[in-house]
Amino acid sequence: MTLNLMETAALAILGGAVVLSLLRLLLGPTAPDRVVAADTLAVITTSGLVVLAALLASPLYLDVALIYGTLAFVGVVAIARAIEGNGS
Repeated sequence: MTLNLMETAALAILGGAVVLSLLRLLLGPTAPDRVVAADTLAVITTSGLVVLAALLASPLYLDVALIYGTLAFVGVVAIARAIEGNGS
């Protein structure tokens, strides 16, 4: 399987985004910064699954990406509510 220029560019951009998000996750001065970085990593992972589905021509990965994105959203909302700590 050979990648064309656009596929290579998409994978390079996703790789750069992962590196930047991991830096924010590790170096973030506050907890909300880390939550946003974790959410960004979840979105990047979801888009990576979509790119993988396109590269392999398999719609199964699109279902996996949809479920992963939904669970990641619910998880980030739960963490954000826990950090907010309003007690309700």
